[in-house]
Amino acid sequence: MLRSPPFWLMYVMFVMVGAGGLMATAQLAPIAKDFKIDNVPVSLLGITLPALTFALSIDRVLNGLTRPFFGWVSDHIGRENSMFIAFMLEGIGTYALLLVAANPLLFVILSGVVFFAWGEIYSLFPATCTDIYGRKFATTNYGMLYTAKGTAALLVPLANVLTTATGTWNAVFIVAAALNIAAAILALVALRPMRLRAMAQA
Repeated sequence: MLRSPPFWLMYVMFVMVGAGGLMATAQLAPIAKDFKIDNVPVSLLGITLPALTFALSIDRVLNGLTRPFFGWVSDHIGRENSMFIAFMLEGIGTYALLLVAANPLLFVILSGVVFFAWGEIYSLFPATCTDIYGRKFATTNYGMLYTAKGTAALLVPLANVLTTATGTWNAVFIVAAALNIAAAILALVALRPMRLRAMAQA
């Protein structure tokens, strides 16, 4: 597996998507505070909470729900099609969050969208890995691929570097959005043909 191109492409895509989600997880509180909305009350679905508390709560729920949901979707429309939808949704959601982050209600909703679109990497990548390399060493194979999350985590501090250098969160949001959109395109134009060739050879 480590000698095959599909693994390394998935690894890079995992890092690209994972970095954006981990950045959002780590920086959501500072972002809300910088936009001065962290303690603004938000009412949604009959519940009223401070914006940051609401965002963190709904994000955890949606991040959990997305894993079985996109697993189910990918069983019906294919792994790469599901990746394209999810990664593109996260990219667009991240950029939209930049545009409306000063609005507490939209901050809560769009942060939920971003987390919903991010959590599916933990169901789509292991499924794709098993599709390509089989079930015999599925756990070991995905364990190797999962180290991409650690690599992505190493990129998270760069968000602070970018923010300090530019004085705003704009560059961080734009880079995260661009990485997700690029990963969405790679899923269709690069990963799908690689996976099909690898499976045909196997």
